[in-house]
Amino acid sequence: MNKYIVEFIGTFFLVLVVGLTVIDPGAGMLAPLAIGCTLMIMVYAGGPISGGHYNPAVTLGVWMRGKLEKKEVLPYMLMQIFGGVVAAFIVGFQKGYPALTPMVPDVTKAVLNEFLFTFALVYVVLNVATSKKSAGNSYFGLAIGFTVVIGAFAGGGISGGAYNPAVAVGITTMGLASFSNIWIYLVGNFAGGAAAAMIYKIVNADE
Repeated sequence: MNKYIVEFIGTFFLVLVVGLTVIDPGAGMLAPLAIGCTLMIMVYAGGPISGGHYNPAVTLGVWMRGKLEKKEVLPYMLMQIFGGVVAAFIVGFQKGYPALTPMVPDVTKAVLNEFLFTFALVYVVLNVATSKKSAGNSYFGLAIGFTVVIGAFAGGGISGGAYNPAVAVGITTMGLASFSNIWIYLVGNFAGGAAAAMIYKIVNADE
């Protein structure tokens, strides 16, 4: 149960910061930095307990890599999504339930962007947090958090920069994205996570 609580807390604060920094008055151009730093500190805080996934696509990748039991996959994902939804409602309350216009992305570009940077995120997670070659390192949280920073800066304007199905559910609940487009994130994120796990296993066949 401790692992699931940690996954809820980490995802909750990640989505909370997304909403508070993106919805006006927010953090402007510094929003990606705040979001990435939130992920970083939560990974450091919860990593020793749950692995610090806070992202169903990461959970998928870690399971495919063989570092998470099958029975843990669904509970992890459900707690992550629950954390994102609860955070979305807190953001709404904090911001006064503003009327928001959902982003209308170019579908092809958005799916590709979500795929690429989710791939990058999960690939980094697997290499710095699950590999024998990097075991015991102290930089894993920094690497993971700043992968989100670069993704948000580089691709946020294309897709909204979720790179995480729980974040996608959160921003959709907030009104930053439309329910009709949530499939963009689910397809791009899960496909990116799965592809990262497959490439990791090819590159690290010795593990």
